[in-house]
Amino acid sequence: MGYGIRVKSKAIVPLDVSVTTTNQGSMLDSEDLGPADEKLLDMLNEGRVTAPYASEKTGYSLQYVRDRLGRLVEHGNARKVYEGLYELVEDPREERDPDE
Repeated sequence: MGYGIRVKSKAIVPLDVSVTTTNQGSMLDSEDLGPADEKLLDMLNEGRVTAPYASEKTGYSLQYVRDRLGRLVEHGNARKVYEGLYELVEDPREERDPDE
């Protein structure tokens, strides 16, 4: 006899709910970016993305895309808006004002 988990209902969470993340390092600089990061930043500049969508569009493996998105989040360049949904905070390829 097998055991399973029965889900009676699913909670609906609006997409504008922010997931708090810890910024463990400073934002990345353009020199820190690899080809996958460049492609992901291009996509994030166009709007929010999920890892599966980005993986399909870039040709990189799903796990690699998740790792790269996680790195962008870790450094504060992107944020996780909802589980699996990412948006751009700041593109490290753009010049920053030194007074900020």
